[in-house]
Amino acid sequence: MERGRVKQVQVKSIESLARGLEVLQLIQAAGAVSLHDLHRMSGIPKASLLRILKTLAERGMIWQRILDDHYIPSYSLSELANRVDRETRLVEVASPVLEALTGEVKWPSVLAAPRLTCMEVIEANTPRSYFHHIPLGPLGFKINMLRSATGRAYIAYCEDAKREAILDALRRTGRKGDLMAAVPEMVAEAIAVTREQGFGLRDVDFGGSYDEGRASHDDGRDSVGVPIVVGYSTVGAINITWAKKVLPRAQAIERFVGPLQAAAREISEGLMEAQNSFTQQSAGPKIAAP
Repeated sequence: MERGRVKQVQVKSIESLARGLEVLQLIQAAGAVSLHDLHRMSGIPKASLLRILKTLAERGMIWQRILDDHYIPSYSLSELANRVDRETRLVEVASPVLEALTGEVKWPSVLAAPRLTCMEVIEANTPRSYFHHIPLGPLGFKINMLRSATGRAYIAYCEDAKREAILDALRRTGRKGDLMAAVPEMVAEAIAVTREQGFGLRDVDFGGSYDEGRASHDDGRDSVGVPIVVGYSTVGAINITWAKKVLPRAQAIERFVGPLQAAAREISEGLMEAQNSFTQQSAGPKIAAP
């Protein structure tokens, strides 16, 4: 099937949904728009528009400015769209780097992005790995923030304000796997050790389960993780995972940390290059001075 196409099935489309999406797209494109202009641009009767706008507002997708009654896309919707764009670019840049990484070290890796109280797998090179029988992920898999190598790599290097927000949220989850957040000394030590090493390692009691310790869940693996830093912002983390019975931790660190850090730098440079290219395109052609 061609990319971007949807398999055709014999059902009718929803006309009211199509009109609602059209209106939302017009508001997003305009940034701020009046009812009159929406009517003029869409051709939809004002009575129908008002019903659509009320529905969109109730769902938190738009809001109406008091000053001039213009309709504006909500910040949460815009931020979600921006996040999707950022992570799509991150995966696009990171995928070939992860493929080259597993070709070099043989063991599999994941690329994870922050979700406030956890990290989430957004890409993995397991199918390309020599040790493909060690499944990682799947996409969307939630990784413990404070006990995993990947989570520690991120939280140790993310911006201070983000770290405080993460820790505050973790203290309020009520989950067994997040209890460490309530012990400041343990958190401070984990972050300090990770920064001193330049990479994150699993907590000694972490066996892969978000909430359980090694005594009740041990996947037989170990991991090392490093952050992906772009400018002053930490956008995610990548790791390498191996079987403990095959490689002792010290030997794995010696073998994997260098290639893993090099991969993270390559991803960071690729993201900066992509961002610079986008900025130049957005600025348009330069006009020569007379």
